[in-house]
Amino acid sequence: MKKFKSDNSENKIRSTTVIGLARNGKAAIGSDGQVTMGNTVAKQTTKKVRKIYNDTVLVGFAGSTSDAFTLYEKFEAKLEQYKGNLPRAAVEMAKDWRSDKYLRRLEALLAVVGKDKAYIISGNGDIIEPDDGIVAIGSGGAYALAAAKVMMKYTKLSAKEIVTESLNQAADICIYTNHNISIEEL
Repeated sequence: MKKFKSDNSENKIRSTTVIGLARNGKAAIGSDGQVTMGNTVAKQTTKKVRKIYNDTVLVGFAGSTSDAFTLYEKFEAKLEQYKGNLPRAAVEMAKDWRSDKYLRRLEALLAVVGKDKAYIISGNGDIIEPDDGIVAIGSGGAYALAAAKVMMKYTKLSAKEIVTESLNQAADICIYTNHNISIEEL
């Protein structure tokens, strides 16, 4: 009897679009609200960004929602442990995520933005601090990133305005991104 592997691609929760940046002393992070399972939109108004650590750090996720809540809590605990030192908390979070047997199975990415630093943190132990300070993750992340780079270079728009317009551009292109936008700002 031949055994078949289950693909589970119909049940795979697709990514999203999250983008964050700082400009002129203000930081903003935003996401769309769409959650898809297979080829079906399961929810259109999910909030994937939030303020943590006494409203001094912005964080967003792409990937599994339940995994993201676990990661939010773990990352905020790291910020508490290291008294708000964002670079140190990011490094320690990535180390734990990569080495912990339970955390290693979590399927998500974190985008983290402070007033002067921005990081992408993954379960592979990656911590990326983009040269231009723009973090973008999810299936529409590249589209939002391209739009944000152009607006940072050629406009005087605020961080929040750039995040908003970048998400709208991504939503016009990426089928896993919608126009139900949530934005948090410092």
